[in-house]
Amino acid sequence: THSSKNAIENHFESSFELETILEKRVKRQLLEDIQSICPNDVTIFHVRQKHALGLGHAILCAEPIIRDHPFVVLLPDVILDIKNNNLSAMIDNFLTYGRNQILVEPVSEDDIDKYGIVDINDDIEGGQCSKINSIVEKPSKENAPSNLAVVGRYVFSSKIWRLIKSTSMDNSGEIQLTDAISQLLNEENCEAFKIIGESYDCGNKLGYIKAFTKFCLNHETLGEEYKKFLNTLLT
Repeated sequence: THSSKNAIENHFESSFELETILEKRVKRQLLEDIQSICPNDVTIFHVRQKHALGLGHAILCAEPIIRDHPFVVLLPDVILDIKNNNLSAMIDNFLTYGRNQILVEPVSEDDIDKYGIVDINDDIEGGQCSKINSIVEKPSKENAPSNLAVVGRYVFSSKIWRLIKSTSMDNSGEIQLTDAISQLLNEENCEAFKIIGESYDCGNKLGYIKAFTKFCLNHETLGEEYKKFLNTLLT
């Protein structure tokens, strides 16, 4: 986190005052919603990244907490539909076969230069894996090995720590996770796990709008009313 992002830390803290008020007003559903944000059996640690030196550096900040355990990286501006259980399947693959996992999905040629792109030998369907031969950060469409882009979910062994530390900064002064993964390919197997369903890149405005709309339409209590509202705008 960063000192200017206290809202993230506060979001996962329990709010005794709010919970007490909801309890007194017998608003059970709201109370359950609030308490479900961070269940009692979950402990959350926050680590400050003092300087914005890239994704690789941000991940490295967590090493003192994680140490030699395998771990998962989730980029929070990439939203997935949880019902498809992509990450659960990736974790199962890692625990079963000991292979690092990277979530990928096909993108259009015009978007290839916005993502890390992997090279694999197999033509895989959603929910299937294939060994990664190489990974390239934001290549041109002419030089891209495929159209399979890294989505923002990873399962790593602790070996990645040493490789991130040995990764040099790029021309923009950032430590790229992609460069560390390229080194990891020489030491351990890494697999591309093709996404089931779709992802929403909330790092851009249109991606955020799409995610908001999709999840609102699927909401169990608000979905139908929201759909009616959208139809009034389209007629």
